[in-house]
Amino acid sequence: MVIGLVNRLRRLGRAALGPAIASRVLLALLALSAPAHAEVLRVGKAVPEAFSFVPLDVGMRYGFFKKHGIDIEPSVYAGGGKLAQALTSDSIDIGLGSSPEMAGIVKGVPIKAVAAMAGPPLLIALMVRPDGAIKSVDDLKGRRVGVTTANSLTAWLVGELSLRKGWGRDGIGVTPLGAVPGLLAALMMMQVDGFVADLSSLLRAEEAGEGKILLRFGDLVPDFHIHVIFATDKLIAARPGVVRGFLAGWFETIGFMRANRDKTVETAMSVLDRGIAERTYDELMPMFSDDGRFNPKALAMLGRSYADLKFLPAEPDMSKLYTESFLPKP
Repeated sequence: MVIGLVNRLRRLGRAALGPAIASRVLLALLALSAPAHAEVLRVGKAVPEAFSFVPLDVGMRYGFFKKHGIDIEPSVYAGGGKLAQALTSDSIDIGLGSSPEMAGIVKGVPIKAVAAMAGPPLLIALMVRPDGAIKSVDDLKGRRVGVTTANSLTAWLVGELSLRKGWGRDGIGVTPLGAVPGLLAALMMMQVDGFVADLSSLLRAEEAGEGKILLRFGDLVPDFHIHVIFATDKLIAARPGVVRGFLAGWFETIGFMRANRDKTVETAMSVLDRGIAERTYDELMPMFSDDGRFNPKALAMLGRSYADLKFLPAEPDMSKLYTESFLPKP
């Protein structure tokens, strides 16, 4: 009966009820059409504040996971390492993380990448002092740039920039300084000439006059997968239908986010203020995948990064680290 009402409302459409009322009624009917006994799925975010993981909150808020019979039990962690520990210890079933965690599968972490969540690293950028001598990327030769850790994705991106400029991988020095507060403080005290961090943090710093964004790394590495969705081997073996349901809800959420900027920004305001959430939405929505398919060129780039960062002694067979069998059918 509920499905019939949904289909009838879609036929009558926005002209009969108006777009705002029609959207609300549709969401309510979709929620009612969800299975009565939803399965609990424990989903972890690698970090709490990133816009990259806002789709989980949007999907929960607007009932896209519930529509597929899933109740989300969310949790957040302090980085990819902690997320991998939670997946290994069976504390969570699904992990929303960054692509470097795929290298852990080679080392025995009992997970598999089940969707390429986001493509180019649009969310990572390089900031310099607003009053400094560095005016262009060419001025970075021989300079020092702050990164989170020596073997992080941020460090790899700096090395890749230096390599592509013809200066060798060490043509720009990197200084590991941890999280954004330490990176920004080092820039203010001129201990580094710039630093690499997530775009939302840099937009805030730029708005406060503390720095200027010099480079967005999405332009440097267009073939990439910055974020990946992981499922534990246990979940895949015991509840494959739940994996499919989660991914179906996830990609329906991405479609909703593309069509509903204001609702997405409102949800993102739990981790970002409105102005930054709006700018972040505009810059980062293009990085999200609509179907979760893995790009062979991006996988090859990831494999090389694992060897460059000494995560692994050599580039791995990437085909063994992921599966597309749970993705929604085209």
